[in-house]
Amino acid sequence: MRRMNRRGLRLELVAGLGIALAMPAWSVAVANAQDVPTQTTLTVNSSEVAGHTHTNAIVTVKNESGAPASGIVVIEDGTQQLASMALNSSGQADMPLDLAGGDHSLRAVYQGDTKLQSSVSRAQTTSTSTASLPDFQVSVTPLQPSSLNPGESGTALVTITPINDAALANPMFITISCSQLPNQAECSFTPSSVEILPNTPTSCPTNSPAAACPPTSSMVLQTQAPGTATRLVMPSRPGKPPVSPIAWAFLFPGVFGLGGLAWGTRRRRWLSRVLMLAAVGILTSLGTTACNPQWWYYNQGQPTNPPTPAGTYTVKVTAQSSNGITAITHSTTLAMKVN
Repeated sequence: MRRMNRRGLRLELVAGLGIALAMPAWSVAVANAQDVPTQTTLTVNSSEVAGHTHTNAIVTVKNESGAPASGIVVIEDGTQQLASMALNSSGQADMPLDLAGGDHSLRAVYQGDTKLQSSVSRAQTTSTSTASLPDFQVSVTPLQPSSLNPGESGTALVTITPINDAALANPMFITISCSQLPNQAECSFTPSSVEILPNTPTSCPTNSPAAACPPTSSMVLQTQAPGTATRLVMPSRPGKPPVSPIAWAFLFPGVFGLGGLAWGTRRRRWLSRVLMLAAVGILTSLGTTACNPQWWYYNQGQPTNPPTPAGTYTVKVTAQSSNGITAITHSTTLAMKVN
């Protein structure tokens, strides 16, 4: 017994030593699996349409083996964050940009995920034409927090930057809205409308007060948590006792039996008609009880609220103004991730 115990003890020591030696290698492998380098590239295309410059940013993100990445990319113009978008299955994002007139230095920032590192593209320069009429630019910061559980909300800051506002004869009122939300999600803005005056600032130096910056609006994206059904008990009426389940057990076979008799008595027209009328009466009673939506609502409870589906989405943020004759509309994109 002592020899067997000593032998067993030696085996346990050897096994424990092997596990201890293997743990660092296993830890390194896990760390590497969650820390894969990525590469982000940015291509900027601009074109002139009806005197306005239309700019598109095409972003591609791949890991070190060349496989497409997933997640969210942000476009920055210098220190200003313009827009964000979710990568598609090919690891790409085609983002229309709302740029003010002048020179711009753009770069794409991939935020990374649990397995992939973040990365930044090389800066790309582009120039856009300067408008002679009053106009504005809309931009939005990334959502915070970057991912939401159903029932949680995230915030982003929408900035309206005036363009040629000195030419304004009257204040310009701009309404902000959103679209392309996932199911069971909604957005709100505070305020939902901002005002541009001839002296509205066009930039915001660091640590400047709000009065010295372009107007902004706080955007809230609210997701929906799964709901629980509440059963409402319908008060019973005197003389109307509820139908027993045993009665239903006889009622349904009776319906089929009446239908079979009606089918088998083709020659006896009067009996067939009586049986068919009875079947119609029974079916009508079913329509006023268990098959009726109101009955189901009161006895089975309200339907449960489905949660916001998991996924990565691209929300469109639109700012619109009108001078009474023509409408000025600009938009940007905001990425949101639901766990």
